[in-house]
Amino acid sequence: MNSQDLARYMTESDRLHQPWLLAQLRLKKLQEQRESLSPEAYVQALADVHRDLMQLGEWWVGREDEVF
Repeated sequence: MNSQDLARYMTESDRLHQPWLLAQLRLKKLQEQRESLSPEAYVQALADVHRDLMQLGEWWVGREDEVF
């Protein structure tokens, strides 16, 4: 699945508000751009996605049925 397929899935299934899918989309786009980025830029972008993902915390606790 490429980033366009993932974005289409997220749009069609009304999942644009789910932060873990947004992180997956960012990772997929980063993977697709890897060849055009310097190693430093790639590592920085990957660190940014990781930091944002770690900041999600356990927002889903108590909402499992709703969000998964």
